Amino acid sequence: MNVQTWTYLLVAITFAIYIGIAIWSRAGSTKEFYVAGGGVSPLANGMATAADWMSAASFISMAGLISFAGYDGSVYLMGWTGGYVLLALLLAPYLRKFGKFTVPDFIGDRYYSNIARLVAVISALFVSFTYVAGQMRGVGVVFSRFLEVDVNTGVFIGMAIVLFYAVLGGMKGITYTQVAQYCVLIFAFMVPAFFLSIQMTSNPIPQFGFGDVGADGSFLLDKLDGLHRELGFHEYTSGSKSTTDVFFITAALMLGTAGLPHVIVRFFTVPRVRDARKSALYALIFIGILYTTAPAIAVFARTNLIETVSEQPYEGMPGWFKKWELTGLLEFSDKNNDGKIQYLADPEANELYIDRDIIVLANPEISKLPNWVIALVAAGGLAAALSTAAGLLLVISSSVSHDLLKKMVMPDISEKTELWAARGSALVAVCVAGYFGIHPPGFVASVVALAFGLAAASFFPAIVLGIFSKRMNKEGAIAGMVLGLLVTCFYIAKFRLKWIGDPATSGADYWWFGISPEGFGTVGMLLNFIVAIIVSRVTKRPPDEIGEIVESIRYPKGASKSISNH
Repeated sequence: MNVQTWTYLLVAITFAIYIGIAIWSRAGSTKEFYVAGGGVSPLANGMATAADWMSAASFISMAGLISFAGYDGSVYLMGWTGGYVLLALLLAPYLRKFGKFTVPDFIGDRYYSNIARLVAVISALFVSFTYVAGQMRGVGVVFSRFLEVDVNTGVFIGMAIVLFYAVLGGMKGITYTQVAQYCVLIFAFMVPAFFLSIQMTSNPIPQFGFGDVGADGSFLLDKLDGLHRELGFHEYTSGSKSTTDVFFITAALMLGTAGLPHVIVRFFTVPRVRDARKSALYALIFIGILYTTAPAIAVFARTNLIETVSEQPYEGMPGWFKKWELTGLLEFSDKNNDGKIQYLADPEANELYIDRDIIVLANPEISKLPNWVIALVAAGGLAAALSTAAGLLLVISSSVSHDLLKKMVMPDISEKTELWAARGSALVAVCVAGYFGIHPPGFVASVVALAFGLAAASFFPAIVLGIFSKRMNKEGAIAGMVLGLLVTCFYIAKFRLKWIGDPATSGADYWWFGISPEGFGTVGMLLNFIVAIIVSRVTKRPPDEIGEIVESIRYPKGASKSISNH
């Protein structure tokens, strides 16, 4: 069978499984809609968390970004992996013990203020909409190539699918759907990696293969460094980013992870705090499989791409090249009219534009892998994007229906009405997400990195201080969150949104302190911490019962007073 037939077949099978699971596990109550009834096993929750975590940015865009950026792309690996460890060890068990399944709910109760809750709802919406834009963009990229439709049509198809099982099943449907999606995405990511590692180095383990000796007797990374130097690109295994920017991006990704609402809520779907810890460990193992393989995929893809296209006649390009051209994500402009593709670092002489988000999807075709492998990667990319999109839509709908409507506007609302409000919110959210997917402020990994920065600047200080400081009050938390969110939003808008920022002053030369928009969330986070602590010290202490709540979530039941005082 050809690639098109295999793609239709595998995508149809996987989508039928997702929809079938959503129908089987549809939510009948708000508890099932928000936290899957709280009865998910640690292993299943670990797989669902991994699928929720490994979005289109991880599957489609991260290896592509590393492939183009080389050493500089490692900040995404360090930030996202370290961030999950930080969340699992430092925050998740305490939040689970507190018993509030949304971040705004935790902040509203911990800081005894509906204003704090409202600020947290607004922050959650900013983070989630920015994040989900990257997922819908990823869905559009996959559909545009493999179903041979344009990117916008691909986004609309993805919107319809994710809306169905997110609105029908809620967290219960999403959890079990994400278990299936994890199996699909990890299989789809690893199979090409094994093929390519054997093909290029004879080493079957990709994590070791990309540093091994290739068929020509030279180390693969040395060969790629040489190809980069010949074309004028920065050496692949050394960085061009400033140390300051690398630090700030890594910190924003790590600390933003600890404030991501759609990941935190996963720790409430298990019965006990102990199960939350177990599921965090399982998820880390499942996540590590993909994250340790991504650099290998990046090296294999970059080497194959350069050797396939550089100085080659355009008319002799294989079919995959022409099909990606139809999507607009790959473009050739023969500037010197010699009929050959000049792929160079110099923008004046370069004749080839390659969208970073296509590299993982095109890699199996470039390497001439079997058609079923090419189609499998398409199905995996869709699984990664849709799993995270569904989790984010649930955060958006619960923020509106539970945190805003139930807790603030209509406290006497019935459970049935609240459930319908949650589904209606998800419907509106998916429409907004689709718009941002069609008009994203960058490639997938970049857009997702911005969401992490917003989470770091708004939620991380409020959560950490809420758990570990009995002195932190509502005035400090509100002031810190508002300032952190506003400063970071302004910076991102100035340098990433074309319809706000001035193109003449939006380049790297104009970044404040040399910090990119992807890393500026760290600055917002630091300002949040500073302002929150100062304001809390010059305003009234929180009520005594708040201090008792902080004590109760930090120490196990039955702990002696002498222990709790240390």
